[in-house]
Amino acid sequence: MQEIAYVSAPQAILRDRVSAVFTKTGVVKNGDRVQILEREKRFARVRTASGVEGWMEQRSLVPESVYQGFQQLAQQQQNAPVQAAGTTRNDTNIHLEPGRETEHLYQLNQGSKVVILKRATAEKTVPGAVAKPANPNKNESPKPTTPAMEDWWLIRDPDGRVGWVLARMVDMDVPLEIAQYAEGQRPVAFFVLDQVADGDKKVPQYLVALSEPKDGLPFDFNQIRVFTWNVKHHRYETAYREHNLNGVLPVTVSQENFDKEGMLPVFVLSVTDDNGNISERKYKMNSPIVRRVLAPGEVKEPSTLRKKSRHH
Repeated sequence: MQEIAYVSAPQAILRDRVSAVFTKTGVVKNGDRVQILEREKRFARVRTASGVEGWMEQRSLVPESVYQGFQQLAQQQQNAPVQAAGTTRNDTNIHLEPGRETEHLYQLNQGSKVVILKRATAEKTVPGAVAKPANPNKNESPKPTTPAMEDWWLIRDPDGRVGWVLARMVDMDVPLEIAQYAEGQRPVAFFVLDQVADGDKKVPQYLVALSEPKDGLPFDFNQIRVFTWNVKHHRYETAYREHNLNGVLPVTVSQENFDKEGMLPVFVLSVTDDNGNISERKYKMNSPIVRRVLAPGEVKEPSTLRKKSRHH
């Protein structure tokens, strides 16, 4: 039975023999499917889809199971709501699971456009890190060290490939006109709720979910803000903000019919309570007013709404 593998390096040279002096027989690129014909130490002899054969380093190959894992992930997430758009800051690997040591296959070039679907955290692993020496002061009990955590984004790229990338490798493409009001918080998701006419132009109104600017937090976001456009003064205003949320992505945005009020933008947040139970909160925007939409039997908690603030 033939053994199939996939090229995980950006590209690799195929050589006619395993030695210091060799003739190049071809080149394989990231994501290429190859058949493994034989192995020798750190090399494998492969045959490409076009029939070219040659030796290449085994470390530039991943087994077919990794490729299948990516196919499965893309299928699972095909209907996942997009939370934000971003651009890669550097060349970066797409991993099958969050974590630097996890399997990876595909590579994104610097400046690649991606959409963000979810967030996760993983322990930060630094290759070749040396463990700290034991505490020299015998009388003091050593403090337990909590591992450093890193944020990861589940992304989809323009080719439809889905996987995890280190969050700090992606710059969020938050529109500048609302990004300037982040007040030191980190936007993790943003959505256009609707558009309003100002003269002959259409201006989007936004929902933004924000978090504290550090990795490894137990929530995906802890604050939301709704930015509406003041047609009279031609500027954005914060129509609604809510703090102290234990928010979990994804946030969903849609439209709903509210009888006399007509079709309105609606958004749903998922939040966890102290016991880790997730509940959903629905909101409607009849611009510029944002209100909770309570489910039958649902009681509204004390409001953390802050009054409308103006941006000058």
